[in-house]
Amino acid sequence: MKKFIALTLSLILALTLLVGCGQGNESQDLEEAEENVVEKEEESNETSGERIILATTTSTQDSGLLDYLLPVFEEKYGITVDVVAVGTGKALEMGRNGEADILLVHAKASEEEFVAEGHGLERRDVMYNDFVLVGPAEDSLALKENYPNNILGALAAISENQATFVSRGDDSGTHKKELSIWEEAGIEPAGDWYLEAGAGMGDVLKMADEMQGYTLTDRATYLNMRDVLELEIVVEGDENLFNQYGIIPVNPEKNDQINAEGAQKLFEWFLSDEAQNLIGEYGVEEFGQPLFTPNAK
Repeated sequence: MKKFIALTLSLILALTLLVGCGQGNESQDLEEAEENVVEKEEESNETSGERIILATTTSTQDSGLLDYLLPVFEEKYGITVDVVAVGTGKALEMGRNGEADILLVHAKASEEEFVAEGHGLERRDVMYNDFVLVGPAEDSLALKENYPNNILGALAAISENQATFVSRGDDSGTHKKELSIWEEAGIEPAGDWYLEAGAGMGDVLKMADEMQGYTLTDRATYLNMRDVLELEIVVEGDENLFNQYGIIPVNPEKNDQINAEGAQKLFEWFLSDEAQNLIGEYGVEEFGQPLFTPNAK
């Protein structure tokens, strides 16, 4: 860059002298040229700054947590975090393909397998929240009355009555959790009543709202969107609805473009007291309760 600037200034000076003597504005032209070169250098610095790619879940993004957290990290370390919000399955695939520097996901068994296979350096718990079953306010199945903290009973009632249920259907952490709960209930959901959206959490909530159906969602995303939804929580508090998040730096051997140093800084920051305290405070002011519980230590 320095050689480029010196060469550019030399050429500008030479042209100015040739065009020359009779115009009387050489100094002004040279000053303007210098300013243009400096502006180009600043633009180049802005676009070539250090960046890392964080592959995470749509539910994490839709909750608003990352918009709250990441500016603090970026200002502190001067590293821009490019967020790619997909399902957990896709985020893990991105890690396997070396398409991300670090992952923040919520399917612990799959995450541990990812690290055991050598795709990630290590996995640490970061925080947790919980899933809730939401449905239409009228709740014609009376799930809130009969199964307020019994997700297996609620799903059995939905299946027996063939009430509309909208599934993520996208191999996300939420989708994996939903399928595991159906399996625990001894039910294989299928039929016109069971809709696989293949979409993120925010879109699925909107679909369930429009169709007056039920869906399983993380509490954080629901609370962040509830003002634009008519859905209400009908089942919560069941131990089957626990939702743990983990963070994993991708093995730099997956791709020579992986920013391992930047990923490690974000990894350590998420586990730090600063980030953990911020996570614990998120949502309290707006919703009267934290949307996530930090548990890195």
